[in-house]
Amino acid sequence: MTSSAAPAIQPHIPVLLDEVVAALDPQPGDVLVDATFGAGGYTRALLDTGATVHAFDRDPDAIAAGAKWDEAQEQPPRLVLHPHRFSEMFDVLSKAGVTDVDGIAMDIGVSSMQLDQAERGFAFSTDGPLDMRMEQDGPSAADFLNTAEADQIADVLYQYGEERQSRRVARAIVAARPLETTGELARIIRKALGHRPGAPKDPATRSFQAIRIHVNGELDELVQGLSAAEQLLKSDGKLAVVSFHSLEDRIVKRFFKGASQAAGGGSRHLPRTDAPPAVFTSVSKAIRPGEAELARNPRARSSVLRHAVRTDVPAREAA
Repeated sequence: MTSSAAPAIQPHIPVLLDEVVAALDPQPGDVLVDATFGAGGYTRALLDTGATVHAFDRDPDAIAAGAKWDEAQEQPPRLVLHPHRFSEMFDVLSKAGVTDVDGIAMDIGVSSMQLDQAERGFAFSTDGPLDMRMEQDGPSAADFLNTAEADQIADVLYQYGEERQSRRVARAIVAARPLETTGELARIIRKALGHRPGAPKDPATRSFQAIRIHVNGELDELVQGLSAAEQLLKSDGKLAVVSFHSLEDRIVKRFFKGASQAAGGGSRHLPRTDAPPAVFTSVSKAIRPGEAELARNPRARSSVLRHAVRTDVPAREAA
């Protein structure tokens, strides 16, 4: 007797967990924010230090799972869940009476659970509906790909996926419409790019990343989220941000550079005296996973952590 089983879902392993916790240095009684709750890997580690965690996630499935945790049932709760985008954390917490926090963790991009659920349409490893919506609301990937002009699709693929043959892929997508599944889209992209079986990287990867970023407005969300974190952190508060591709990391690096070198510029002969003081200090260099972490969690291979400490300088104008 034989049976067919669905592909095993990989267990969620938070990326660079020890490094993120060390960067935040949580103490008992601290008030922290997990800006991207997901399966709660960072939140669990932070709660275990005795801190209170305000967790944000735009995905209703993540919020529903977190609501079952014991810490969410305590009175007062040590896990407070917010079904909102992390770009809204300053406004949401201010309305809840939380005016500043001791630390914020941000893990940018799609979560392992979303990737592993074929019905969410984020991945091409299993066939599913062409969805990709983190909030499970609004226009889907299929809506975009089946209605947009070829030039608009090409621009998205080039800007957010750095796909050099974006126009060829966009024309192939338009010619094959209507599209309904991730499998269909992946086959069209591979054919357009001349995919060779056994190649180290599937050529559909860049386009799937680009479409997902566009559907969810992820880069704008990151810019606004970093600004919200700047407003929310107290003096000596810590911000730790994990990103997964160069577009995200570039934004984070530029944010920390602008916030920490505000008082720099000029030259040693004629230093600037008109620049405002720095908003962040102790900015780390890029931190990447070691060989041991990569061995147990291959999905960590592209992750980069950057962290910094908030000064007592007033926050700059919100993004």
